[in-house]
Amino acid sequence: MTDTLPRTHEDTGLKRLLRRFTASDRELDAEALQQVSARSGAEKVCDCPRGKFATVTGRLTSVRYTPRTNQPTLEAELFDGSGSMTIIFIGRRRIAGIEPGRSLTVEGRLALRDGRKVIFNPAYTLEPTTP
Repeated sequence: MTDTLPRTHEDTGLKRLLRRFTASDRELDAEALQQVSARSGAEKVCDCPRGKFATVTGRLTSVRYTPRTNQPTLEAELFDGSGSMTIIFIGRRRIAGIEPGRSLTVEGRLALRDGRKVIFNPAYTLEPTTP
C-alpha cells in the first residue's frame, strides 16, 4: 500500500525554486512576460487567429526602419512569452518610445504576412518597463 502525502506549500515553493535553478534565463523571462500579459487581460500571441481584432501586451525585441521606394515603414517585433508578432507602422521612420526592450500593448486586426503574424498601424500604449 502506498501512502500519498498531501501537497503542501513547501512542495510548490521547492518546485518553483528548483525551476529557477534549472530553467534558462530566456525561459524565465518568457514565463514572466506571460504572467504580465495575463494580468493585463491581453491575449497570447500563440492564441490569436488571423483576421481577429487582438490586444497583445509584450516587449519589443527589435525595431527597424525599412526604407521603401513608395512608403517607408517602421517594423518592430513584439514578444509576449508565448510567441512573437510583427507590428508595422506604415509611413513612419521613427516613433518616440518605440525601441527595443520597451513594454507595449498593441490593438489591431491580426494578419499574416509571409507566414508570420502581423498587425499594421496598431493602436498602442507604452507600458512601464518591467525588469
